[in-house]
Amino acid sequence: MGHRIVFFERDVPYYARRRDLSSADFCDLVLYSNWDAVRAHARADASDSDAVIHASYCVEGARIIDELADVTRPLRIFYDLDTPITLEKLTAGTEYLRAEQVPGFDLYLSWCGGGLLGEIEHRWGARKALPLYGCVDPSVHTRVVVPDEYRCLMSYMGTYAADRQQKLETLFLEPVRRRPQDTFVLAGSMYPQETEWPANLRRWEHVSPHDHPALYSGSRFTLNLTRGAMARGGYCPSGRLFEAAACATPIISDWFEGLNHFFAPGEEIFVVHDTDDVLGALDASDEQLALVAKQARERTLAEHSGDRRAAQLVSYLEDATARRARAVAEVA
Repeated sequence: MGHRIVFFERDVPYYARRRDLSSADFCDLVLYSNWDAVRAHARADASDSDAVIHASYCVEGARIIDELADVTRPLRIFYDLDTPITLEKLTAGTEYLRAEQVPGFDLYLSWCGGGLLGEIEHRWGARKALPLYGCVDPSVHTRVVVPDEYRCLMSYMGTYAADRQQKLETLFLEPVRRRPQDTFVLAGSMYPQETEWPANLRRWEHVSPHDHPALYSGSRFTLNLTRGAMARGGYCPSGRLFEAAACATPIISDWFEGLNHFFAPGEEIFVVHDTDDVLGALDASDEQLALVAKQARERTLAEHSGDRRAAQLVSYLEDATARRARAVAEVA
């Protein structure tokens, strides 16, 4: 779209081991070992920019917000990728955001929508809170030919989370046990070492992003499970929902408020509440699966592509610039 982007990312060990890329043709990517090493560089780029976006879980993020606060030319924006978790912790403060910093942003963008947006504005004093949901790159996430190792009845991709474990047991592991003749795949890290996995379950610690299309394409179904805090807030679609849909893989998901804002239950996604619901979905006919997958893919490409999100972000920035100009004019 003709914009120039500089992306600063702290080079922490976990991401260094699993980095998607170390350079990019769509932005200047700056990997840094500590903030002090790039502070002058970042301030210079910020001073020359139209917008500075701070993100959740940025190491030393609250300090960085403070140290760029006197750079007044650009719009100041916060993008929260974990809004319910942030708001639960905001009273005490987090490493990446303190409550008193929220009103200083021209715009607060959130991966989650719904009622949380009103809370951000009315309780925490944000000037404007808007959703910027996850998205998918259709040129990357599409149906591909896969090796046999990826073929399974149902896959689930997600790291261990205590507040999601009961759902994993009910909506994934129990169906695995009841279908011993079928193969399932669980991809994710940090699960307790003492866990006893069913014999028909393949376990992978990590699936690289460039292999996600292969995993989805090899899965007759894929499962989405929502963390407790995210589900309580609602309107919290995982980016993997859009990835799977773009790959024309039928999705089975737990329910969260607002899910029907993204996919129509029964028509574009299978919504389940217990083990029997999952088993019923697994018995769907080929014709029904093809129709559900087709409709979910078409909706995803129309509403949740990266191009669509980029245009949405630019529109948000233009509106925020106009609001700032009006505010300045009113003061004058």
